[in-house]
Amino acid sequence: MDTAIKFLYLSEPDMVRAGVTDMDACVEAMEDLLLTLHKGDYVMGGKNHNSHGCMVTFPDDPEFEGMPKNAEDRRFMAMPAYLGGRYQMAGMKWYGSNMENKKKGLPRSILMMMLNDKDTGAPLAMMSANLLSSYRTGGIPGVGCKYLAREAAKTVAIIGPGVMGKTSLRAFVSVRPGIDTVKIKGRGQKSIDSFVAFVKEECPGIKNIVICDSIEEAVKDSDIISMTTTVKDSEAEFPYIDTKWIKKGALISMPSAARFDEDFLVNGCKKVVDNYKLYEAWEEEYPYPTYDQVQIVGSKFTDLKQMGKITREDIIDVADVITGERKGRESEDEIIVYSVGGMPVEDIAWGATVYRRALKEGIGVELPLWDKPEMA
Repeated sequence: MDTAIKFLYLSEPDMVRAGVTDMDACVEAMEDLLLTLHKGDYVMGGKNHNSHGCMVTFPDDPEFEGMPKNAEDRRFMAMPAYLGGRYQMAGMKWYGSNMENKKKGLPRSILMMMLNDKDTGAPLAMMSANLLSSYRTGGIPGVGCKYLAREAAKTVAIIGPGVMGKTSLRAFVSVRPGIDTVKIKGRGQKSIDSFVAFVKEECPGIKNIVICDSIEEAVKDSDIISMTTTVKDSEAEFPYIDTKWIKKGALISMPSAARFDEDFLVNGCKKVVDNYKLYEAWEEEYPYPTYDQVQIVGSKFTDLKQMGKITREDIIDVADVITGERKGRESEDEIIVYSVGGMPVEDIAWGATVYRRALKEGIGVELPLWDKPEMA
């Protein structure tokens, strides 16, 4: 028997060469992923098989010398899953996060992805995952835009011009090439300047770039509104969007959180999520009220359900729209709020796609695990 095991190591430059920034292909992969989830051909963590992952956080006042102290976005997280369909792959994204990294010129989170043979568990690839995660995070809003935004959408508001804002915009342009204007609301000039440079390089069809002084200015007259901000610890402190600012027919895409008038969420918009079972899992893991803890707007939807103000039928899974089982946009004036929670199966779908490209094109470094295991 041949017991030798090797795996492919892909650095960030390797990932770029293998197409990790190919947003058109990423949106297509994310749509296929959502349909695979719809069929039930996947397993994520937890007893419910739908857990986002397992997070390690730290105490405010550590008892032991050397233990990290709680701080903004300071955590470690493991996100394991199995994905069937055309992927047939197990894997896990693992990362550490610390906002203080920014002062060192590093990303807030540093991510790695492991892909494994679904039967033996043997490693197939270890890859740099910052770009992988960023592009799949934008790809899911891209799918939502394809099925929920007005065909004639021209203007996008990006509130929070960081990495998620960049990849979300790139995905919107992929499925709505008529977009010609972006309105940007950021906190600092550095992130705004970086975003503008990204738009000029990656989205040449956008001719008008407007820097906004307020969320109100960004939201008004925008066809697509993307909330990709970091938020504080309670809904009362989340960025506020007044119903009066929202253009009729707008799509509000949210891989983040915001505060809305309750009547708007109950009666004034259609509520769509990327995978309803993920929000059910969060309900179990973070009992009501869940929104403060999870900080993804779909958890506000489930909180409203817990309060008896909406029903389960009022929350639509985007895969049901893709398959035609539920209606998406029903009029040019309808406002839709689309929640993007993020799931490890997304990382496996895009990671496996890029990995197979790398194999085909001879990209990466093959590393040995063993020729023969010492203790089999």
